[in-house]
Amino acid sequence: MSRREDLAERDEELLAQLGYKQEFKREFTPLEVFGVAFSFMGLFPSLSSVLVYGIPNGGPAAMVWGWLVASTLIFSTGLSIAELASAAPTAGGVYFWTHSLAPPRWRNLLCWLVGYANATGYVAAVASVDWGCAVQITAAVSIGSGQTYVATNAQIYGVYVAILLSHALICSLATFVLARAQRIYIAINIFLCFVVIIGLPIATPQQNMNTVSFALGSFDNLYGWPDGFAFILSFLAPLWTVSGFDASVHISEEASNAVTAVPWAIVYSGIIGILLGWAINVTLSFCMGTDIGYLLSSPIGQPMAQIFFNSFGQKGTLALWTLVVIAHTSFPQSAQQVLISSRQIFAYSRDRALPLSSILSRVNKSKSAPINAVWFVVISAILLGLLAFAGTQAISAIFSLSVTAIYIAYSITIAARWLGDNNFKRGPFHLGIFSLPISIIAVSFMTFMNVVFLFPTMPSTSATTMNYTVVVLGGILGLSLAWYYLPVYGGIHWFAGPVPNIGVAMGIA
Repeated sequence: MSRREDLAERDEELLAQLGYKQEFKREFTPLEVFGVAFSFMGLFPSLSSVLVYGIPNGGPAAMVWGWLVASTLIFSTGLSIAELASAAPTAGGVYFWTHSLAPPRWRNLLCWLVGYANATGYVAAVASVDWGCAVQITAAVSIGSGQTYVATNAQIYGVYVAILLSHALICSLATFVLARAQRIYIAINIFLCFVVIIGLPIATPQQNMNTVSFALGSFDNLYGWPDGFAFILSFLAPLWTVSGFDASVHISEEASNAVTAVPWAIVYSGIIGILLGWAINVTLSFCMGTDIGYLLSSPIGQPMAQIFFNSFGQKGTLALWTLVVIAHTSFPQSAQQVLISSRQIFAYSRDRALPLSSILSRVNKSKSAPINAVWFVVISAILLGLLAFAGTQAISAIFSLSVTAIYIAYSITIAARWLGDNNFKRGPFHLGIFSLPISIIAVSFMTFMNVVFLFPTMPSTSATTMNYTVVVLGGILGLSLAWYYLPVYGGIHWFAGPVPNIGVAMGIA
């Protein structure tokens, strides 16, 4: 028996112990699993989308030091998720672990809530990434028109829908095609990062280069919150970028040697993402000029594109921005979000928790992919994007929604490991004596930031400037709980957590 065959057999045996039969082909090698985790961050395209949160809430100082503080603290979550993934690598991920680890009295309810929060977070992640991508495309049009074109939200929405539909088609390809492509995506993402880190300082005119004191110490608070709170609000940029720690977990049933490949993919992608992201932010702070307000209000409508325009000129910016759009709209980030979200929807439907579960849990045999789940994610994101017609602040809520919903899922799961009556069986990757303190840091930080991300952009709000995150998130989770407690038909009467489809599930506790 070859080593590959031996690993496949062990992967299948472990999955059977967790209660599931092997339905996917294990096409993803450890390098390609890392590619999923790293490309999910889409480091530079992501930074381009959320720079608008760092610039007005602290400017260069928040971009540099806020990134370092927030990304280091949130990496504790990545470590905790990696430890759980090594113990039970299954596509269900956090909701499966919650049911295995939570107290018996609460495990069904918590599993239900975590599953819906996780699904909401990932659909919102798809929506936010593709909305950011649509903005980048319209920014390219603005640059090409000499900044005379200014896109409306309706026009951006049209581009957004087209991008989503293209991603549905990409993610409907055979699994082995998506797996092999990860190596190319790793190269594209790293190349883009170094183009900025090296190329931007070379191209920036001397008059736009900032001093060390400005780049590392200038604090610009444009929205009126107290400086300390504004600095914390800037954390949305790094936390939205260095996120999705369970992304590779959701393809663990398609990964070879998942017990080690998945956790180490989380760790390595997190470390590399934090370091490269910080280097990009330092580079930007030196090359962005001192007119912070104009970066936010320029006709281009995209701060990163304006910084490039100031440094590379029209032609250079169009060439480089084309690479950014390609990296964003093709698979390296945007479609990757659909891929991961579809696997989470598939797993949750396999356990019969979603409406239309029997349809959403089907796996296309020829492509070894849950095609129905792919289209469910895309249609859900199209509907979520309708927030654009309620105003700019409403559509901006999808960025914080993707973070807050997933943090609810992560926090409950990590806490359940320590608060539940269980005997956790750790996998090959573990944190030893540091496991508990790291978990405490992770849950405390996520809980604190979830409260912060419900605040509006400015202290004075109206119907058009309020933060709609609490409305959307509260509405979705509220409806999920209403369905759970619905008399006669609600989940409380039939939902019992993960549903084994082979043998007897042993869980991780």
